[in-house]
Amino acid sequence: MHASPWVGDVVRDEANDRLGVVTDVLAGVIWVLRPECGPGQWTSRQPERLRLVTPRVERQA
Repeated sequence: MHASPWVGDVVRDEANDRLGVVTDVLAGVIWVLRPECGPGQWTSRQPERLRLVTPRVERQA
């Protein structure tokens, strides 16, 4: 289990006030996110500002 949000988790990015899905974690220091709907992507280097909304396991159920 990861202490920080991981790929597939829905999170609230408090630094950008956006809701997104983690699509990748690069070298354990850059979180790549996309909106739940629609195009676009952004990154975060502050996992402590990513608040878990829905874990991946719940989204797959």
